[in-house]
Amino acid sequence: MSSTVKGIARRANVSAATVSLVLNGKSGISEETRSKVLQAAADLNYAKRNGKAGKGTQPLTLRFLKIARHGHTVNRDHNVFLADYVDGLSSEASVLGHTLEIASFEGEPVDNIVRSLQGAAVDGAIVLGTELAEADFRLLRQISVPFVVIDTFCDFTECNFVDMNNRDAVFKIVSHLVDNGFRDIGFIGSNVQTLNFHLRRAAFVEVMKKFELPFDERDIVTVDSTYEGAYQDMRAKLAAGLQVPDCYFCTNDIITYGCIKALREFDIRIPQDLSIVGFDNLPLSATMDPPLTTVEVSKKKIATLAVRLLDEQIQSSTRQPAVKILVGAELVLRKSVLPRMVAAAEEGR
Repeated sequence: MSSTVKGIARRANVSAATVSLVLNGKSGISEETRSKVLQAAADLNYAKRNGKAGKGTQPLTLRFLKIARHGHTVNRDHNVFLADYVDGLSSEASVLGHTLEIASFEGEPVDNIVRSLQGAAVDGAIVLGTELAEADFRLLRQISVPFVVIDTFCDFTECNFVDMNNRDAVFKIVSHLVDNGFRDIGFIGSNVQTLNFHLRRAAFVEVMKKFELPFDERDIVTVDSTYEGAYQDMRAKLAAGLQVPDCYFCTNDIITYGCIKALREFDIRIPQDLSIVGFDNLPLSATMDPPLTTVEVSKKKIATLAVRLLDEQIQSSTRQPAVKILVGAELVLRKSVLPRMVAAAEEGR
């Protein structure tokens, strides 16, 4: 058994056998344990070696760059979310017979990350772009090997992107709320540098106009993107007299959790007084009280497409144009949304 596996086991405080099961994509491991193992693997720059290339391909070495520029989004609150990406990357790399390495960068300038690849024995890179901005993508174009950016999207940058379709997801959310009698819909977002957050906010404004729903910028509440930060910010706004609408769409589940905690302290009941929808479908969303209506995006699908796209870019004998792929989302219906007609009937009792 390799010393790397033993090191991951020590760091994650699990057995080496558990590490082996997680790294080989086996079932029967809890989300919490899987997340701890994959985080430890990332911290230790684990590389999964595959001995045989898939049919029609040459064995390649791919490096996943897990980048946390500010840590307000890429943090331990989202370990399960990130673990799904690593699982998808590892599985598809294995199918193609490639080596997957994982390198973590916290708070480092992008030009340092670019330099880390100069002269490195890698054929291509997959970049976690969650906390990156447009200017960072221009710096990334200095990377000497093909690369694909996941978990973010930029229309006007000549890079390969694979991301969730935020506009499609937000349309599904607002459509569901409209179908359930809601017109007074607010949005809880964050000014943290995360392009997906800004895309969801822009999509919300666009979709509200499409449905000809009453909307004012005051319907948008801005909080921090961490659980504790969202709680404190929402609590302060409620104490200052914030009037809540009939329903909120939150830009992600972690923000939703923090805001619900604050709302309850002000005796605002979910969903009797206020319906609420999240985004990400983190495991806690299914078990909280009430279970959270939220959006599920296949992170493994995004990761799989990213590996295939990178493989195609590397294997091609000619320079390929940038490719931008958006993956659709599914609305997961639970009990945090109470149709307006039902809420009105209960209020009248």
